[in-house]
Amino acid sequence: MIKKTSTQLCTAMLALAMMVLAAFPSHAQSSHKSFDFFVGVDFGASDMNFVRQYDLLLGVKPGFKWNMGSYWELAGMTNITLLNQIAPEYSGFYNTMLVVSKQMKLGGLYGKVSAGLFDSERYGVDVKAFLPVADWFAFEAQAGLTGLCTFHGGLYFNEWMMSNMERFSGTIGGDIYLTRWNTQLRGTIGRYVYKDYGFECEAMRHFKHSTITLFGHWSNLGKTEAGFKIIAMIPPYHRKQHKVNIRPISNFRIQYYINGSQYSNKIYRTDPEENERDGWFSRDLLNWGSHTMEPDFTTNNKEENQ
Repeated sequence: MIKKTSTQLCTAMLALAMMVLAAFPSHAQSSHKSFDFFVGVDFGASDMNFVRQYDLLLGVKPGFKWNMGSYWELAGMTNITLLNQIAPEYSGFYNTMLVVSKQMKLGGLYGKVSAGLFDSERYGVDVKAFLPVADWFAFEAQAGLTGLCTFHGGLYFNEWMMSNMERFSGTIGGDIYLTRWNTQLRGTIGRYVYKDYGFECEAMRHFKHSTITLFGHWSNLGKTEAGFKIIAMIPPYHRKQHKVNIRPISNFRIQYYINGSQYSNKIYRTDPEENERDGWFSRDLLNWGSHTMEPDFTTNNKEENQ
């Protein structure tokens, strides 16, 4: 049952997550401490209306990342709608993400634990794992326990709705990386946010500052989907690193669906800048796949360039 609640619950959940994550050891080098403000653009177009050719979506998404060192991070993002003909009920000014996370390396296994408000109107806890077994092959897994948390496009932060945190979703699969062609093949099976199950296949070609992917999905909701994505890393590519930085968001994603559905094969993101090119982990922690290429962004900080 969905019920109204207060911001104290979210604050208590984040505090609890900090204590739980602190119990996990980390043998990796500490990451550079910094506080970043960034801004992204949300653009969408839908050809599902008989009245006009396209329904359009245009918005601004300011966010922040506080890297606290030792791969602890607090990140958030806010939605500011400028035009929304696709889903007018989600117009307005509201928070879309507030997540505390911890990355770690345990032997050959890389892990990331996150807690807070994710995208896709989910809140809860999430665990990600990545296990390279060769330069060209790795296993991956993700599992989360979440509930619904939606603002319904409200203008006030106390007008949000929350359900119990009892929805399990997760995926497991493998990745193949062909270094000679900078090409990555990925396949996963799983149970998704809307309780459907299915599989995903994806082929990614990584270029100097962009990635093009072809994908196919199937789920028991009866939907077979295909399409492509373009992930473009946003310049400037050389940046001065300070304790506090103001910059554009790291990437812009364009996604096109053939026979698409917003309810099948859906999984949430736990990082406002998460994308298929970079994966789940920091480049200076995990050196596999596209992270073996020349970095998209270089800085004047020696620690960031290692």
